[in-house]
Amino acid sequence: MDTVNKERRSEIMSSVRSVGNRSTEWRLRSALVRTKLKGWKVTSVNLPGKPDFVFPDKKVAIFVDGCFWHGCPQCGRLPKSKKSYWHTKIVGNVKRDKRRQKELRLLGWRVIRIWEHELKEGASKAVSVVEKFISS
Repeated sequence: MDTVNKERRSEIMSSVRSVGNRSTEWRLRSALVRTKLKGWKVTSVNLPGKPDFVFPDKKVAIFVDGCFWHGCPQCGRLPKSKKSYWHTKIVGNVKRDKRRQKELRLLGWRVIRIWEHELKEGASKAVSVVEKFISS
């Protein structure tokens, strides 16, 4: 890729603001604390895809996926400008997510993916899913 394209890509990416991804992770974190679930850790950089939360003893990895960035089938949408660029970017993210999930499963991990909109609707359902995974 030439320098002009790299600079243009950087310019495009810097103009887009990620909204709420930190807050969605905090929603799940707060819910885990409220329900007094034990044994979880925040962000595991040693695992493929860097899960947002892990239960190392249970080998459960949790990703909190932003609806825009990870192509939510329910509410993900493309911006009106530069649609081709964003389509390629988001499709690439989805493919990468699938590869990382497969890598984790090959290492013996079970993976939970929680959508941003699920946490905005209320974290209790997401916590229920987590509880089922760690109890089995």
